[in-house]
Amino acid sequence: MHHTPLIATIALGFLVAFLFGLAASRLRLPPIVGYLMAGVVVGPFTPGFVADGDLAAELAEIGVILLMFGVGLHFSYRDLMKVQSIALPGAVAQIAVATLLGMGLAWMMGWSIAGGLIFGLALSVASTVVLLRAMEERQLLDTRSGHIAVGWLIVEDLAMVVALVLLPVLARVLPGGAAVADPAGGDSLLVSLGLTFGKLIAFVALMFIVGRRLIPWLLARVAGIGSRELFTLAVLAIGIGIAYGAAVLFDVSFALGAFLAGMILKESELSHKAAEDTLPLRDAFAVLFFVSVGMLFDPSVLLREPLAVLATLAIIVVGKSVAAFVIVKAFRYPSDTAVLISASLAQIGEFSFILVTLGLSLGVLPEAGRDLVLAGSILSILVNPLVFALADWLRTQRLRRLAAAELEAGVVAEDVAAPHRVAGAGHVLVVGYGRVGKRVVDSLAEERVPTVIVETDLERVEDLRRTGHTAILGNAARAEVLEAAGVAQATSLLVAVPNGLEAGEIVARAREMNPALRIVARAHLDSELEHILKSGADRVIMGEQEIARLMISDVRATSAAA
Repeated sequence: MHHTPLIATIALGFLVAFLFGLAASRLRLPPIVGYLMAGVVVGPFTPGFVADGDLAAELAEIGVILLMFGVGLHFSYRDLMKVQSIALPGAVAQIAVATLLGMGLAWMMGWSIAGGLIFGLALSVASTVVLLRAMEERQLLDTRSGHIAVGWLIVEDLAMVVALVLLPVLARVLPGGAAVADPAGGDSLLVSLGLTFGKLIAFVALMFIVGRRLIPWLLARVAGIGSRELFTLAVLAIGIGIAYGAAVLFDVSFALGAFLAGMILKESELSHKAAEDTLPLRDAFAVLFFVSVGMLFDPSVLLREPLAVLATLAIIVVGKSVAAFVIVKAFRYPSDTAVLISASLAQIGEFSFILVTLGLSLGVLPEAGRDLVLAGSILSILVNPLVFALADWLRTQRLRRLAAAELEAGVVAEDVAAPHRVAGAGHVLVVGYGRVGKRVVDSLAEERVPTVIVETDLERVEDLRRTGHTAILGNAARAEVLEAAGVAQATSLLVAVPNGLEAGEIVARAREMNPALRIVARAHLDSELEHILKSGADRVIMGEQEIARLMISDVRATSAAA
């Protein structure tokens, strides 16, 4: 039996990505570092097996579509509006500074203006994956500093979406972009921009006028059928289909088409279900995207151009951080807020890779630029934990100085970076606010039972707090999240998350922190039930068993009455 290059590329890509991603996690590094290194290993610049570069590029394109579709699904006007006064001007100013620094380095290396522009933009935008993971691990996502960082990131993402639209046009008119000029020629920059924006406006108008009504309606009808497979297929067809249609009919990039598809889909009440059902596939192809990017990296650049690599890293880690710090301080925010935002932005990731791929396809970014961006990304992600450690130390020193000042003045200053914590006792702790968790919380509220909810979705947490509930943002498998939720003072823990493995981790952690806690969880399979019981749960409820029990009870009651 012949093994096709497609199967070999996918199989080896996933296998090597898993091994290196696991190793990165063991070293307490973001898995994205492992995925990039996996690409280096199977790439043409290292000995051994070499994956098919053309097929990897095609798979990476699907990864970009699904990645941007996910960004659109999680795009929040509310998050942006809450911090628009600092996030909007701050992000724009920081992008401008980092882009100019990158263009300056490109000019020193003799690159074109067009190549320098793409290089500078690639160094200016932080990784969504890395930033959110770092904030979540430190329980900072649900603080004022976290909200500003998320809003800042949203503005950066939007700016890059606009850049993806403008760069193909600018590449034809900026010095260094002549090689990709249209043979028909004659179009001025104004005409080119006019045509580009005309098509973009037509596409956006179609999406907001027609898509905003049609897509939620279609999803509601498909959901009504009751088939999970059809619903997931509908979501993927919408995301990938709109991205492809946008590229073919409106000359809009796959990335932008997918982003708008996700943003429109978020208008639907089924957006959370759509995000959850497509997450495994989005994650899988995002991994292949990072692997394909790693395949493009030539490690020898670290030896050939060590000064250029260090200069690139300095722009990312030092230049961006200093710019962000100065900007935040200029808006009269506390120093710890400025330091935390600076640390969170001191790395680059997925959008940088998309820009690099675009620059290479346009023929304006030299291969050396690709290597420098990839080296800067890998190194900045590697040192980001150290940057956060420095930020934590600086914040601790500031809080100590504030504490000393408080003793003298007799006042208590606000720690704007302190996560939410539960101060009371005797409450019921509910983990997960999905369909089951919501019913549990509503029933407990009717009986006036004090309840604390732990949820990983920021919007759900904010909605819960607006309605008067006590909610903690974070993954309950982490000890600091359970501690913030007051697990030591709780009387009961109800684990309503659908994932049996995750539920087992939560149960084990909670049992370790409070041996006397009454723990009840849910399961879908017999194997999950056994796993959760072994982890320390007092009772595990499986839906099928309960349904069968109630049906039998009803039949017995009917028979007895007859």
